[in-house]
Amino acid sequence: MKLRSKIHLYSSVLSAALLIVMNLFIYTVFSRMSLNSQLEQAAAGAARIAADMRKAGSGATVTQLLRAYVPVEGMLRLLAPDGSGPPPVTSASGQEISRLKPVYHSAKQAQIIKADGHSYAFVSIPVIWLDGNVLNVQSTTSLESTMNTLRVLRLVLAGATLAALLPLLLSARLLSGLIMRPIVQMTSTMREIRRSGQFRRLTLKESSKDELVEMGRTFNGMIELLESNYQKQEKFVSDASHELRTPLTVIESYASLLKRRGQDHPELFQESVEAIHAEAIRMKEMTEQLLLLAKHPEQWELEMKQVDLVELAHSSAKAFEKAYGREIVVQAKGLIKGYSDEAKLRQLLFIFLDNARKYSDGDIMVSLETAGAEQRIVITDHGIGIPPEELPKVFDRFYRVDEARTRESGGAGLGLSLAAEIAEAIGAKLSMDSEVGRGTSVTLRVAAESRGQL
Repeated sequence: MKLRSKIHLYSSVLSAALLIVMNLFIYTVFSRMSLNSQLEQAAAGAARIAADMRKAGSGATVTQLLRAYVPVEGMLRLLAPDGSGPPPVTSASGQEISRLKPVYHSAKQAQIIKADGHSYAFVSIPVIWLDGNVLNVQSTTSLESTMNTLRVLRLVLAGATLAALLPLLLSARLLSGLIMRPIVQMTSTMREIRRSGQFRRLTLKESSKDELVEMGRTFNGMIELLESNYQKQEKFVSDASHELRTPLTVIESYASLLKRRGQDHPELFQESVEAIHAEAIRMKEMTEQLLLLAKHPEQWELEMKQVDLVELAHSSAKAFEKAYGREIVVQAKGLIKGYSDEAKLRQLLFIFLDNARKYSDGDIMVSLETAGAEQRIVITDHGIGIPPEELPKVFDRFYRVDEARTRESGGAGLGLSLAAEIAEAIGAKLSMDSEVGRGTSVTLRVAAESRGQL
């Protein structure tokens, strides 16, 4: 059974059951109150009749008294403890109850009895008669008018239940359709995505704030994430196949050269090994960068906290100096702290320091300063510089200002693209200024505090 049919069935059955239970409750309460009220009225009337008959007992016969006080629709009798007494007096419509067997009651009784399919209010009251004997004054009153009212009430409630079931069924159908509409749209959208291979999104009513619209927004967000990951995967495959082809070709060529001529020409061995080693290192660095770029920023497991930027700059510079033997000057005044991920910020510094090392021969300077709610880290070199028309493209993946020089230095055109993604992930801002022949300056802006604390 489909979910829509289940919702329709369950909501219809539940609504019908609630309606029936409610009507049964109304009928039960009303009938009980009505019958109790009639019984109380009959008991009060019987007590009044017993008192009046006792007062008038000396001036009239018992039969006369019974005829005088008999209910309009019922019976009145006087009964001794041994079951004897004058004949009961009944109204014209209560002849059938005169055939009921008389029973003496030592205590007051009030109950509803049935005779020949009709209901009666029976009341028995013990009284001390004029001769000193204890007799029962028994009054039996018809409840047909009340029972007729209850029958009409049953018909009305049954008709109302049947009349209400139709709109309930229709509303349950509409409700199931309303609930299932976003799910049906999602299913249709997913089928269309599978058929066409194109990512699609649901059209939502932005004015609505209910859970169904929220589910649609969540679905669209999931599709955006899938599309982003799919595009990253496609880009990764394309970039890897494009960029790894050259180093693999170089390695294959030198390996083939060694295989053919290595034994006869030992001088080729050193050259081939160095070339293969250099290309292998470049392939490793490129693969690591490609794998990181293929990840979604949410998967980078960032740890945002207050970072001592001065200490970070000094430790990064020291590590870089030991690795490459290049002097790096760090300039800072006082304590400067920023809110960022320390590991990713260090990686950013390494990327820009490595670029400065590749394209300059002089000292590299790292300066830190406070500018309002931001902390600035500026990496400056005095190298070859970048033409103004090339600056907007330097953060594009695999873009190289000078193809031959970049290949020579081992770069793959991924460093600055990776830096841009890292900066976006940690909430930093990048800018670059450069002049051909004079050098390049990269400015990294980091928030001084968490945005939530500002």
